[in-house]
Amino acid sequence: MELWPIAVVVIATSVAMLFGWLVQRRTHNAGIVDVIWAACMSASAMFYAAIGDGALVPRFAVAMLGGFWGFRLALHLLSRVLHEDEDGRYQSLREHWHGHQGKFFGFFQGQAILTVLFSMPFYAVSANPSNQISLACLIGVLVWFVSVGGESVADMQLANFRKDPRNRGKTCREGLWRYSRHPNYFFEWTHWFSYVLLAHGAVFSIWSLSLLGPILMLISLCWVTGIPFVERQALRSRGEDYRQYQRETSVFVPWFPGAHVG
Repeated sequence: MELWPIAVVVIATSVAMLFGWLVQRRTHNAGIVDVIWAACMSASAMFYAAIGDGALVPRFAVAMLGGFWGFRLALHLLSRVLHEDEDGRYQSLREHWHGHQGKFFGFFQGQAILTVLFSMPFYAVSANPSNQISLACLIGVLVWFVSVGGESVADMQLANFRKDPRNRGKTCREGLWRYSRHPNYFFEWTHWFSYVLLAHGAVFSIWSLSLLGPILMLISLCWVTGIPFVERQALRSRGEDYRQYQRETSVFVPWFPGAHVG
């Protein structure tokens, strides 16, 4: 396992997050951190694919799939940053920290470290020596298309719902949002299993790095910065309408709506 490619990603993401912190100071919108995170993830996938010592097939796959996933996500998040107020998660942090820029700097650099950890599945795939289009590879590509497609549909459905002024203060229950309170998060999580499958064939010590993707994303979405913050903000802004939504709709894994399901 070579460490110099990881060191390059560490330095590059740290510099990118420094730039993001400076932008945040000027705009008072910390949402730029998510845009830079996604863009750095896209770049890291293509970087590892370019310098990896694995076979051509897995390296090409991770460059195309990881690169496109991060690029699409960065554009989607950038649109939100440019056209919406600062995300409620970061408003809460700003209020809690009283706008302390030193703490925001540490937060941005912490995101650089997370970028490096989340990029490890790309590293694992780029080290896969198998040049065969195996069953695991095919399933991995299928998982990627279903997951990224599902996340894109969920994002589009929510964006269309928010565009209608008649829906102000209401909770989206259309399309995938009828079956999960966070379908975009669910598909974002399942997307990471595609790299676990694409890394199949690498030595165990390298392949095991691919597990960091789904493990870290599940922890982040369900217990750290994802669902807890979003739901608290939704309860503040939509009150009883969202409480009813919570009672009727699965919190994460899509399921048929009904009585309280978690």
